[in-house]
Amino acid sequence: MLNELFYKIALSHQKGYGNSLIKKLLQLSGSATALFLDFNSVRKKFKTTRYFLGPPIITPEIEKAVQQELEISTKNGVTHCFFTDSDYPKRLLRCNDSPYMFCYKGNNQFNMEKTLAVVGTRNATSYGKDLVRRVISELTTLNISIISGLAIGIDTFAHDAALDYRLHTVGVLGSGFGNIYPSSNNRLAKRMTEMGSTLVSEFSFYTSPDRQNFPRRNRIIAGMADALLVVETGKRGGSIITACIAHSYQRDVFAIPGSVFEPSHEGCHELIRQNLAALVTSGDNIIEMMGWNEEKQSSSQPQLFQELNEDEEFVCTIIQNLKEPYIDELLSNINTIPTSKVFSILLGLELNGIIEVLPGKRYRIIGR
Repeated sequence: MLNELFYKIALSHQKGYGNSLIKKLLQLSGSATALFLDFNSVRKKFKTTRYFLGPPIITPEIEKAVQQELEISTKNGVTHCFFTDSDYPKRLLRCNDSPYMFCYKGNNQFNMEKTLAVVGTRNATSYGKDLVRRVISELTTLNISIISGLAIGIDTFAHDAALDYRLHTVGVLGSGFGNIYPSSNNRLAKRMTEMGSTLVSEFSFYTSPDRQNFPRRNRIIAGMADALLVVETGKRGGSIITACIAHSYQRDVFAIPGSVFEPSHEGCHELIRQNLAALVTSGDNIIEMMGWNEEKQSSSQPQLFQELNEDEEFVCTIIQNLKEPYIDELLSNINTIPTSKVFSILLGLELNGIIEVLPGKRYRIIGR
């Protein structure tokens, strides 16, 4: 029997249906089932005539593929998560190119209070490994999630260190769960899920780790994080791409410098030189620059803002005064706080139930 989950997965098999269009269609239809059974009603809701796609269909081939995906996922403890689900990562949801669906194994804690992505070269040196462990060891007092890509090198060191220091960690794959890449990290992947951490993949179960998958993987790493740390990398490669994506998402980007004579540090130096990343040398630097060590202060308006610090209270006041402002209007009225920090504050306020995001990226104080 075909159900809502079946139809949602079947959308990814429709020819010509891209990620953004699927999200738009699901928002208009309210469900994938309605989209398949009454496509014409949904199509009439489009305000533009440029969408002339045929209705989604279930061919015998699609039905077989989706049924197989569901069976293998159930057998291997893989759960599907959709952008309409309450546990979908709220940080990622704010990114225009966020996936409408991904799969995960392990814990579904995607909305931790603090998240840091750690990326770097696959050809990591002992210097890079030592730096990763030092930085993460200095973050152990925080309720933080470490996000990386499960690749060899810096990614592996980051996941290992997070587990060693009992921090939650998320590994984002560039392949399906049936093709963990590299295979040498199968043991690490198992350790992560056994210790309450998480593996994430946007791809079907047996998808190979093809080259074109990794930029898609990188946007999820950047989108799920409050900030991104580049530990060791050359001038080109996935780490630089991820840093640029994070910067475009208004995330804070940090880079650790190294020897000017080593090619493996050129990427970090270039990010710093171009003001795409701030120079840090420790986890304490990151804590300070992100404001993660600030104590919650009593608000002068406790009946409205509960216990907020000065910046949070200021943002709430602007939202209250502007009466459900759009994000652009909100940012134009806040010129004393860096934009990246405003986004971090907004996310924190949303996670704490102080504000909510309305359609069109408008913000409202809850209960007002």
